[in-house]
Amino acid sequence: MLNIMKNTFPILLLVSALLLSTSASAQNFYKERISRDHLISLGIGPSFAYMDNGGQYRSWNFEIKPSVSVAMTKRMSKLLDLRATTGIQWIQSGGSPGQVLQDAWTANNASFTATGSAIYLDIMPSINLIPFSNHMHRSRFNLYGGLGLGIMQVNTEQTKSFSSEENPSKNNLTTGYVPIRAGLSYRIGPYLDIAGEGTMLLTFTDNLDGNIGFNRFGDHMAQAQLVIRKYLSPKIKE
Repeated sequence: MLNIMKNTFPILLLVSALLLSTSASAQNFYKERISRDHLISLGIGPSFAYMDNGGQYRSWNFEIKPSVSVAMTKRMSKLLDLRATTGIQWIQSGGSPGQVLQDAWTANNASFTATGSAIYLDIMPSINLIPFSNHMHRSRFNLYGGLGLGIMQVNTEQTKSFSSEENPSKNNLTTGYVPIRAGLSYRIGPYLDIAGEGTMLLTFTDNLDGNIGFNRFGDHMAQAQLVIRKYLSPKIKE
């Protein structure tokens, strides 16, 4: 009896180990069958503001400032996502306006300089160029993009001249905007993507900078960001 037990015990251990391994593999397979439909992303990169006193854009004589964004995305279907994005972009006037333009600004009591930041929040539907039904089945590369609607708070310090002795005035402005985003993502892991993303924030105002009527298209902002996107683990009911 003792010999039989001694011979059987290793076999039982091996069978138990195989069963546990098979069970763990089955559970992992079951988990991966449940699509991860929520993403969180973090983006950072350069940006600029298109403003009346922003600079000479055709000759690339304007200020480049940083921008940061955080987004939550819900996959609605193989093709369509719904994304909420918040972030901050720093803005600054620039360039070298001529004397004629400075005289016109003085006559209109317009700001020569504006420095500050814009905090924004928007919701945007987004389309994936290559649809996928499960996060494990997404392609190596994908293009995505869309447009939405948002609101931003702009806080700036403005001056009515280029004099270093002038004390800047503080100004606050709230406006709506239309975000237009497009990105190219690259899968670097089962749950992780890296993307290059471009964004235009088309505002409903020409007064971000305290200077109205000296550009053709109102005041807007643009961003180019490097974005990390992570698929979040779903809640699995036991």
